[in-house]
Amino acid sequence: MISQQHLIDIQDYSVDEIMEILDTARSFKEVNDRPLKKLPTLRGRTIVNLFLEPSTRTRTSFEIAGKRLSADTINFSASTSSTQKGESLADTAETLSAMNCDLVVIRHRMAGAPRLLARHMDAHIVNGGDGKHQHPTQALLDAFTIREEKGGFEGLKVGIVGDISHSRVVGSLVPLLKMLGATPYVIGPATLMPAEPETLGADYAYSLDELLPELDVVYMLRIQLERLENAPLPSLREYALLYGLDTERMERMKPDAIIMHPGPVNRGVELTAEAADSERTVLLDQVNAGVAVRMAVMYLLLGGDSNGIAA
Repeated sequence: MISQQHLIDIQDYSVDEIMEILDTARSFKEVNDRPLKKLPTLRGRTIVNLFLEPSTRTRTSFEIAGKRLSADTINFSASTSSTQKGESLADTAETLSAMNCDLVVIRHRMAGAPRLLARHMDAHIVNGGDGKHQHPTQALLDAFTIREEKGGFEGLKVGIVGDISHSRVVGSLVPLLKMLGATPYVIGPATLMPAEPETLGADYAYSLDELLPELDVVYMLRIQLERLENAPLPSLREYALLYGLDTERMERMKPDAIIMHPGPVNRGVELTAEAADSERTVLLDQVNAGVAVRMAVMYLLLGGDSNGIAA
């Protein structure tokens, strides 16, 4: 049983709690492989997906997770919510609270939005991505995938490559990897790094080619053109030449190294078609893990434990 009421910042959790989520997710992954995937576990519970920023994979994954646990799942998007009419997030939270929902997943372009929601609601809050801050369930599904592929974390070298300064994946995955015993590296051009990259808590480098042969996991970030604001960026062609993963670079990776990506892939930029479709690339395993991990988070926050899941 985890002691937390919310999942907002991955660093609020202990290693034991993280491992309980991952172990519970493994049980749910087995359930998801069955012909009949639905469990009565959260029957009568109401889960709200409040997505005030565009999303396909994350929103759909949370929706499927809730429905497979038999919860009543309700989706709100920015275009259909009263925030379009000027309602504040605090007022939205109090409105949802009055409806007695049990858990709210929020995705918002502003960092800190999930904590604001938590101050105005009794429901459990799950951060589905807040600005450039964190995306804890993405980090958890990434950790789940790494453990399934590599057997553990101790001593692993994980290179996170690309648009570091605009990535909320980095904000959650770097501290989680360090908690679990892996060594994270952030790698990218200086224009896509924070002014003081050491504040990220990871080793950093500006050259992918120097570190590539040492890495056990090569995590390619999507170039987020929608978040770049006025930051300078080389042409996409130049970026691909310096930081993209192609057949030649894959040949210089460790024989058992894996390639990860949060999706969606900009083919020809972060990954060539050959790299994206390679047997080394576990993107679809990450997608599959996302449902199981989000089921585990909902289940444990709403009072479940790791016993009797498959019953």
